[in-house]
Amino acid sequence: MATREGTWRYRDRFGDRYGRTYFRRFGPGVVSSIGLGTYLGEPTDAVDADYREALEVGLESGINVVDTAVNYRCGRSERVVGDALRAADVDRDEVVVATKGGFVPFDGERPDDPGRYVREEFLETGLVDPDDLAHGSHAIAPGFFDAMLDRSLNRLRLDAIDCYYVHNPETQLAVRSEAAVYDALEDAFELLERRRLGGDIGRYGVATWDAFRVPSGDEAALSLPEILSRAAAAAETVGADDHGLEAIQLPFNVTMADAFTRATQPAGDVADVADADGSGETERRSVLEVAHDEGLSVFTSASIGQGELAAGLPEHVAPELAGDTAAQRAINFARSAPGVTSALVGASDVDHVRENAAAGTFDPLGAGAFDAVFE
Repeated sequence: MATREGTWRYRDRFGDRYGRTYFRRFGPGVVSSIGLGTYLGEPTDAVDADYREALEVGLESGINVVDTAVNYRCGRSERVVGDALRAADVDRDEVVVATKGGFVPFDGERPDDPGRYVREEFLETGLVDPDDLAHGSHAIAPGFFDAMLDRSLNRLRLDAIDCYYVHNPETQLAVRSEAAVYDALEDAFELLERRRLGGDIGRYGVATWDAFRVPSGDEAALSLPEILSRAAAAAETVGADDHGLEAIQLPFNVTMADAFTRATQPAGDVADVADADGSGETERRSVLEVAHDEGLSVFTSASIGQGELAAGLPEHVAPELAGDTAAQRAINFARSAPGVTSALVGASDVDHVRENAAAGTFDPLGAGAFDAVFE
């Protein structure tokens, strides 16, 4: 597992290459403000080889955050991350490894009949109850998480995972009420708290796409304060001193800046959200504000719009951002947002990884300059 001593040792080795605040606090240590993502790409041996080489280069270039998921590329991404960690000239305790559970994973390739595969491998074996499955592909039941966490540890060939995310919990809103989703999350958090106390994970979080960016009342909306209250309840149930929910992940870039620009989240404690005028209306803030106030680390996905922003940025934005290329400017926008810990970028191409890492040689925008992008 990543440690304070290991991540600071990594920072001391690479810090002089980069601009100010390139390394930022996370857990007991520090992480690079640019991370290596493993989502895109076909589940083939050729793509595996590209990822393996690119991840190794990234780890040896000053990027010590790697993000994956049990379902990415039919499970191949986790295996490749494990390979790269062993091949790269870095120590395990220097690197923060994050993965996710929630979507039913395939094993190495897409089956000819995905529905039959899910039925035979997950429903008939009892790994998933049919009532817990959303869209035929998503579950957050404790037993499922327990099995998927073990699967991730095995594929990564690690003794422990630094951050384990509940993947897109808003998917469950398609088959159950918001209150029922919070109840299910609390059950999942209890399992993750037990695994944390057992040393299998360092901390956990929620990785979302829509949940925190859409307005209250939207069919995909979830409350971060309510989720935190459920994590606190789960920790109390298992006898932990404090909960281990320490991170969130969400999309953020120059064309998807909702996490900063939209006041979607209730402010203050869940039990105390009414306006001071007594109107009963809920005061709201952006998810980045709430995450900052709650001491959560924020990791951004789609930091260059899954590659689209590498071709160019909006004309009114590009001049405000530092970087030699559009991709670098897009990355620097994401990692300049208040409260962002690290901007995740796909890492399947060696040249792109080198280009992305070089974005960190530029200083991030100050608060005033970042706000000016929206003027």
